[in-house]
Amino acid sequence: MRQSQLFIPTLREVPADADVKSHQLLLRAGFIRQNAAGIYSFLPLGKKVLHKIENIVREEMNRAGSQEMMMPALQLAELWQESGRWYSYGPELMRLKDRHERDFALGATHEEVITSIIRDEVKSYKKLPLNLYQIQTKFRDEKRPRFGLLRGREFIMKDAYSFHDKQESLDETYEAMKDAYSAIFSRCGLNFRAVLADSGAIGGKDNHEFMVLSEIGEDLIAYSTDSEFAANIEMAPVVLNEEASSENPLGLEKVETKDAKNIEEVSRFLNVPATKIIKSLLYLADGQPVLVLVRGDHEVNEIKLKNELSASEVVMASEEDAVKWLKTKPGSIGPVSVSDEVKVIADQAVPLMANSVCGANEEGYHYLNVNAERDFSITQTADLRFVVEGDLSPDGKGTIVFAKGIEVGHVFKLGKVYSEPMKASYLDENGKNQIMSMGCYGIGVSRTLAAAAEENNDENGLIWPLALTPFDVHLIAVNSKNAEQASLSEELYEQLKSEGYDCLYDDRPERAGVKFTDSDLIGIPLRVMVGKKASEGIVEVKIRKSGESFEVPVSELKSILKREWDKLV
Repeated sequence: MRQSQLFIPTLREVPADADVKSHQLLLRAGFIRQNAAGIYSFLPLGKKVLHKIENIVREEMNRAGSQEMMMPALQLAELWQESGRWYSYGPELMRLKDRHERDFALGATHEEVITSIIRDEVKSYKKLPLNLYQIQTKFRDEKRPRFGLLRGREFIMKDAYSFHDKQESLDETYEAMKDAYSAIFSRCGLNFRAVLADSGAIGGKDNHEFMVLSEIGEDLIAYSTDSEFAANIEMAPVVLNEEASSENPLGLEKVETKDAKNIEEVSRFLNVPATKIIKSLLYLADGQPVLVLVRGDHEVNEIKLKNELSASEVVMASEEDAVKWLKTKPGSIGPVSVSDEVKVIADQAVPLMANSVCGANEEGYHYLNVNAERDFSITQTADLRFVVEGDLSPDGKGTIVFAKGIEVGHVFKLGKVYSEPMKASYLDENGKNQIMSMGCYGIGVSRTLAAAAEENNDENGLIWPLALTPFDVHLIAVNSKNAEQASLSEELYEQLKSEGYDCLYDDRPERAGVKFTDSDLIGIPLRVMVGKKASEGIVEVKIRKSGESFEVPVSELKSILKREWDKLV
């Protein structure tokens, strides 16, 4: 493609509202333009990269046995009402009415639509399993769209859905999808981890997020120093690596602690470490009071708590709730002499503590020398805290460290979360009616583009991996007005195209500095510059990633480019 004919509106200045590198560079290099908050147009360069990601996704999804289809972006409210999500999804779902006052939603996701299709068309176990996918624009009315393509209100997503008659079949497809996703993100050149995750509003239990490691990531990942283990910090299990205290129990003592309420204040006032304090927090689980106990230096993980209680909703109790159930305000709460109406659930480290400190359920007072079983009862014990760096990896290999991540993919075992309320059933081999099990598998295609840009850049611009680059080679006529340079450039342009390279040819009548700046900004992996030595049949080759450059006789250009291309693969 001749650059003089290609629409690449590059910018010299960093846009004021672009906070992160990928957003800044995709705007400056002319890949995207913002139309409204969280809504973008993909310009020719951006569309080429997007197309390459989509092709990689298609190849790996097809290889894994999934079939491509297309569903409507405009979805009937009735379908969402069947699943119950019309009322629970929240303001992110964009809702509208047609001229007949019928309710619709713009597709944030397509579980309801695909379930209705399969429900109506598949009646026998002989037609299962099925795995179907689409690549389509999605809509979510994000409260704070930011970071460019990383969190938008309109975005491109690949979503796949599988239907099964047996759990073993769902398990097999789930693993196949995990493998396909790993292949996709590896081919895109991303540094990623597949991490255990919470399913959130989608539903289901077993699921993994695919995270690109990045300092601007919104999620915190806990991963092992010595193995492949990785999990969202909300889901990372804690391995108990402690023994019960060997201290002899001392007598229970109530002391005044005045205005000391939080762990830091109580620790300082009583001159005891946080590890000797029982942190007591009152929650309401589906409206019922639950007193949660963790060691003072630990934090309650509400996702683990919710899962352990099999609750639909877990919220921190109000001050009024604390007074109602524990006769005191937060800051003096503790497990001693708690009513039988309050369930007491403790993190696994709490029963190992001895002679601890806890609130006395009397404002301004705490107990010293508290011991479980003797002084208070625990209804159940579980892993209820967030993992911390230095904890043992759950697989026994190495220790836990943290990193931030950008979510680019997510796979779920939905089970019957949608198929049951929407009555997606089939006849089994005995002629009995059964409910299908489902899986759900999503990739943020436009987000993957942004993640690749965030991961592959330097101070001068983008540096595209080979699999995603908008062009293979950037051919630059340093001085287009020079007859010898122009003639050799035209000859090489035709030669590169005939050799199978997708070549961007900068034939613009611009200064050399402008051309080189734009070339660095756009980030094509290989650059061929036709300059002052054109009359001698010599050109310069530059590797965008390393910055290495060297002169090459035109007669050797073909072999040199192949050599450098192979190095980059």
